[in-house]
Amino acid sequence: MPPLKYLAGYPENVQARVREIIAQDRLGTVLAEKYGQPHAVRSDGQLYEYVQGIKDRHLRKSVPLGKVVYDAKLQVMKHALGTHTAISRVQGSRLKASREIRIATVFREAPAEFLEMIVVHELAHFRESDHNKAFYQLCTHMAPDYHQWEFDLRLYLTDLDQRQ
Repeated sequence: MPPLKYLAGYPENVQARVREIIAQDRLGTVLAEKYGQPHAVRSDGQLYEYVQGIKDRHLRKSVPLGKVVYDAKLQVMKHALGTHTAISRVQGSRLKASREIRIATVFREAPAEFLEMIVVHELAHFRESDHNKAFYQLCTHMAPDYHQWEFDLRLYLTDLDQRQ
């Protein structure tokens, strides 16, 4: 069996258990039972509203959102599930800043929890640029199940990889 690239940082006993489930051809079933239906956020406009709602609940005072889109060019296989960029422009004597978030199109069909996890991850970068302790504390503040969702998202991507 090829290496589990999305689970490379996890202990061998965890990877062995995942290999067992894959060998039994049950990974997709296990995830479907746990997460059920995909979300209804299909268009870029709906995605913007969805992200803005989460931002308003948790990061009200941060820089405004400029743009939020699904991006087919993001390479999931290269570990880019979403990106955030800061854009600063001088307008007269003032500096205007806005942020863009791009989400990989694989999340159009993914369970709602996985979309929320990636959105929370990208929004957390508004306050913390590095993946440090404060960053993950902010992620779990916005989504208490963040770490479980991240692990299960890795399983979901592994399952998609196995099917291709």
